[in-house]
Amino acid sequence: MDVTIQHCFLPHTDPEASLAFYRDLLGFEVRQDVGYEGMRWLTVGPTGSTTSIVLNPPFADPNISEDEQRTISEMMAKGTYASLVLGSKDLDALFERLQATDTEIVQEPTDQPYGVRDCAVRDPAGNLLRIQQLA
Repeated sequence: MDVTIQHCFLPHTDPEASLAFYRDLLGFEVRQDVGYEGMRWLTVGPTGSTTSIVLNPPFADPNISEDEQRTISEMMAKGTYASLVLGSKDLDALFERLQATDTEIVQEPTDQPYGVRDCAVRDPAGNLLRIQQLA
């Protein structure tokens, strides 16, 4: 079978902060920037890749109750609502770039006992991003 990942979804709370992080800091290209009823959906991804991240307003679904909105907000604030694993050919240089900004650092580059070297940060919405060293 020939199956690929086309899109994954992460919530965002501030489209401009998300653009500054994913486009300006990580170097992703912006593939779509769509506004609707005062909300924005941003689609970003690494240049040359078909995989995209859709940064979406977390409460765009009208079926989400106020209790669910509160739970989602609390989980986003703790960094436990959504996560993503990225890869970099130069983890240490990327980490230095992230550390030089106001990016929240969760873990410095570490050799993990399960065989990868990675670090962890949070994006502007609180999503946990682990970044692994690529060979």
